[in-house]
Amino acid sequence: MTPIDSSSPAPLRSVITRGLDGRVFADAQQTDPRVLGWMQGEPVPPDKRIAFADGSNYRFPQFRWSFAHTRELVPTRTVARADQPGAAFTQALDAALWNTTFQPMTGGAALHWTGMLAATYTDAIVVLHQGRVVLEHYSGVMHPQALHVMMSVSKSVAGLLAAELAHQGLLDPHAPVTHYLPEMQASGFAGATVRQVMDMTTGIDYSENYADSQATIWSHMYAGGMLARPPGAAGPDNFFSYMPTVGARGEHGAEFTYRTVNTDVLGWILRRVAGCNFSDLVSQRLWQPMGAELDACYTVDSCGVEFVGGGLNASVRDMARLGELLRQGGRVGDRQVIAQAVVEDLHRGADPARFVANGPPTLPGWSYRNMWWIAHNVNQAIMARGVHGQNIYIDPRAEMVIARFASHPVAANVANDIYTLPAYQAMADVLVRG
Repeated sequence: MTPIDSSSPAPLRSVITRGLDGRVFADAQQTDPRVLGWMQGEPVPPDKRIAFADGSNYRFPQFRWSFAHTRELVPTRTVARADQPGAAFTQALDAALWNTTFQPMTGGAALHWTGMLAATYTDAIVVLHQGRVVLEHYSGVMHPQALHVMMSVSKSVAGLLAAELAHQGLLDPHAPVTHYLPEMQASGFAGATVRQVMDMTTGIDYSENYADSQATIWSHMYAGGMLARPPGAAGPDNFFSYMPTVGARGEHGAEFTYRTVNTDVLGWILRRVAGCNFSDLVSQRLWQPMGAELDACYTVDSCGVEFVGGGLNASVRDMARLGELLRQGGRVGDRQVIAQAVVEDLHRGADPARFVANGPPTLPGWSYRNMWWIAHNVNQAIMARGVHGQNIYIDPRAEMVIARFASHPVAANVANDIYTLPAYQAMADVLVRG
C-alpha cells in the first residue's frame, strides 16, 4: 500500500456534534484555532486573546488552542527525558487505513476513520501496529513536537507507577492511606486502603459531574490553580490543604466511583514513598527509561505541587511510546521498565461487578484497575482516558496502540466513546486480518 504524508488523511467531512443536553456545537473545521485566529498577531487583538485569569482558557472553542499551550498560561514543572532520547518510530504509513469504516454506537450511517477525527475534534493521533507508525495526523495548532494536556490519562501514569512500586515492595497497597498520610486521619479517606484509592473504590463525598456547576470537582480545581477562582470564592488554595477537607460518604471498597481526588491522594503517597517531587519520579521511573522523545510537564499549584490527577502534558508520540511499552509487557528492547507481572495484572483488571453501578454506559462489562480502564474483551484491550477525548488504547491481539489528543466541546467521554470505541475496534479488526 502507498504511504501518505503523515499530516494528510483524506479530507475531513463535517459531522454534527451535539452535547449531552442536545446543544449543537460548531464543528471541528469551523473551530480550528488557526482559522479563528486565536492568539495570532503582534500584539494579539483583544478579541483573540486567551488567558487563565478570565477563564477563557477553558471555554470552547478557545481551549482548542489552550490545550496545546499550557506552559504559556499556567506554571508547570518539567518531566525530563534522558539526555539521549530513544530510537524514533519506524514509519510504515498506510493510506488505505483511513478508509476503515465503523458504525457509531448511536446508529446511522457508517463513517470512515476520518469521520471519527472530525466528530471527536481530534487534535493529534498516532496509530502503531507492531511498533510501527501506520497512521499519524495533526490538526489545528498541533504538530509532532507540541505538548498537549492529557487530562485524566495522567491518572493512568500515577496508577502504573504505584503498581510498579508495590511490585518492588516499596509501597504496600493493603496499608491504610493514613499509614503514609497521617494528615488525612480526619478526612473521608480514613479507613481506606491504598488499593482502594488505586482502584477508585473509596467511600468519599466527592462529585465529578462536570455538568453540575456545584460539583466538588470545581473546588478541587480552584484549590490546585487549575481553573481561575471565581471572584469571592473561598476555600483552600493548594492541593495539600484541599485533600484533608474531603469528607466521607459510603463504604470503602464497595463499588467503583470515578473521583479525581483519589489520584491526587495517591500522588501524595507516592511522593512520600519516593522522597521526591512527582515530576522527578515520573522522569526517573518512566520517561527516561522508556526513551521519551521530548520532555513532558505537569501543571502545579501555588506551592509547586503537581496536579497528578490531570496535569500531565506530553507529545502524542510519547504517549504512543507509553502504550507500546505496555503492549511489549513493560519492556523497551532488552530493558524491563515496568515489571511484566504489573502489566499482566492490569489486563486481568478488577471485578466488573463493582463497576456496574457507576461505570460509563459506553463501557459495559469493563472494570478499573490501577487507574486504567480494562475492557475484558477478546482482544484484552486496556485504555487510559481523559476528558474532552484524550486516549491511550492498547490492543494486544491486534498488536495495536492508539494515542489521541482531542478538544471535544463536551467534557464527558461518552460523547467521544460513541465514535472512538467502535472506530478503534474496527481498526483492530482490519489489522488482525492483515
